[in-house]
Amino acid sequence: MTPHAAVAGDEPLSYPVRAARTVFSGRVWEVRSEDVDLGAAGVVTREYIAHPGAVAIAALDEADRVLLVRQYRHPARHLMWELPAGLRDIPGEPPQVTAERELWEETHHRAGHYELLLDTFLSPGSSSERLLVFLARDVRLADGDRHEGEAEEATMQTAWVPLDELTRGVLEGRFHNPSLTLGVLALAARRGGA
Repeated sequence: MTPHAAVAGDEPLSYPVRAARTVFSGRVWEVRSEDVDLGAAGVVTREYIAHPGAVAIAALDEADRVLLVRQYRHPARHLMWELPAGLRDIPGEPPQVTAERELWEETHHRAGHYELLLDTFLSPGSSSERLLVFLARDVRLADGDRHEGEAEEATMQTAWVPLDELTRGVLEGRFHNPSLTLGVLALAARRGGA
């Protein structure tokens, strides 16, 4: 048994890449194959999804309710409740600006205050996707014209749901979207003093 050790956190590290190939190039991401030199462990080939990253917004109102959107997710074959979210696909755009834009586009809301709630990789063994979840407060309906969504976003529903109800739903396995489950658990832990 390994004795208990202090763990400070993850550490950025990049081993040398000896060869790299793009296996597939799509609209949003690529699949890459890279030969990685692990030193004494040898050279290994790793395939992964090269993803631009994403933001999600945990918009919380004065009544401790979270603003959700409902969207069809074809790979999972589910209609899912999610936090408003979007890709970090505009080069140089700061993540908070992306969050502000996505909250408006998906829900027609603005927030007076943003802070980073969570920073995580969603599937580090198979994707470079990094998700930043922002807590948004002082949330209100935006003025002016609404953003016209396309494809799955054209029929997106919104709902304000109590945080306690969402937390129970996540722990009971009724919600499956990772940005929602991670964001809700982070909100609940923060409220509980964690």
